[in-house]
Amino acid sequence: MSPATSHPQASLGPDGVPQQVLAALAESGGADGPGPALEAAHQIARRTGAAHHDMLVVLGSGAEGALDGWGTPTASLHLSDLPGVTAPIAPGHVDRLDSYERRLPASPARPEDEAEPETAPARSLRVLVAHGRTHLYEGRGPGAVVALARAAAATGVRAAVLVNANGCLRDWEIGDVMTITDHLNLSGASPFAGTVFVDQRELWDPELAAVLSARTQRSGVYAMVRGSEYQTLAESRMLTALGADCVGMSTVLEAIALQQLGVRVAGMSVVSDLSFAATTTDPDEVVRLVAGAHGTLATGIEAVLAAL
Repeated sequence: MSPATSHPQASLGPDGVPQQVLAALAESGGADGPGPALEAAHQIARRTGAAHHDMLVVLGSGAEGALDGWGTPTASLHLSDLPGVTAPIAPGHVDRLDSYERRLPASPARPEDEAEPETAPARSLRVLVAHGRTHLYEGRGPGAVVALARAAAATGVRAAVLVNANGCLRDWEIGDVMTITDHLNLSGASPFAGTVFVDQRELWDPELAAVLSARTQRSGVYAMVRGSEYQTLAESRMLTALGADCVGMSTVLEAIALQQLGVRVAGMSVVSDLSFAATTTDPDEVVRLVAGAHGTLATGIEAVLAAL
């Protein structure tokens, strides 16, 4: 099935979910079908007072707090309140989902060589911000890992920005933020059970990647491994030979699930560990180091939102 491309409010089904998204949920939902995602979306609507949302942001290890400059959210709830979604347990992840209303210009600014545009009316967009995620290494299976992504798609989101921390395989600097332009799924898992065939060649939306690349220090390929153990030096050399720039234990399954549901996917990965360094990896130190990249993450998220 091809990803849905229509506006989320067009051709709505009986549940208030776009028909294309509903069909994709049914196709990829396994034995449970679209039920848990639809119930989670209904609960989000009830708890936030918003019939739909426009964008999903998932903040990974240490990124919680990157959007503190947005002020008080319109509504907050526990991620684990939602059917199928479990409370995050990894360091630097919080069991919280916020809903924000962001007011933006009606359209992106015109190029400088064009005539001065008239003042455009503001537009209001709703953003879901998850302050943590479930990882495959927690043993709950791929369904729990992508449950929030599926629920967010059912709320109508058109785009998602997925944020994580990584072990860097290149000669980069701690705190650099990499725009994810492609991935290697080495987790041994898929969000799908059955014959769900999805073309992933442009899974990481090229337009949104260009928006982020103008604001991040790096761009490259993110490799997902299952974890929770960190890789050996031999495995790091293998990953480098395969074309990976950074490695982590999240994000890829969420991205695959979102693309199949017609959601445009963008990602940022923060260099918080150097895989070939002589020092061992400290998960608490990883969380602390990501905090230094909060400004870049916030700028990138806001730029993607403005591009919708």
